[in-house]
Amino acid sequence: MFDTTQIPWQHESTIIHTQRVLHSYQHWTGQSLFDLSLAPQELAQSLFKAPFAVVSHGTEVDSIFNYGNQTALKLWELSWEEFTKMPSRKSAPEAIQQERSHLLAEATTKGFVDNYSGIRISSTGKRFFIENCTLWNLLDENNQKCGQVALFFKWKYV
Repeated sequence: MFDTTQIPWQHESTIIHTQRVLHSYQHWTGQSLFDLSLAPQELAQSLFKAPFAVVSHGTEVDSIFNYGNQTALKLWELSWEEFTKMPSRKSAPEAIQQERSHLLAEATTKGFVDNYSGIRISSTGKRFFIENCTLWNLLDENNQKCGQVALFFKWKYV
């Protein structure tokens, strides 16, 4: 259980998860979001406080979010504790669940998908359009898939 006095990026498990997120991104895209030679805690803080949104879910049948940075938490209007208990399918309106499923399957097959755009929905029902989203498979230290990550820089409320 997390010490609730800590900010999410300060938890050891989140620091490890951040390493996986950043190394997986580099693995699939050949690019780096940050200088990976920085200290793991510094990278965890940088990703959490980044001005772009990053979310990830695990490999459960009904995948649960296991990470959302500060920007994502604000967009979905949830606390860390609430967000990391939410099935990731609830991030998108019911009407586009099939589209979302195809996107996740394509990323599973290819490793990553770039330039996805679509509607997402906050916990209070606000809809927002995400643009140029990159979705990639999250890899553990043995290069085994342990989830998926989405990153987007642009969104607008609709």
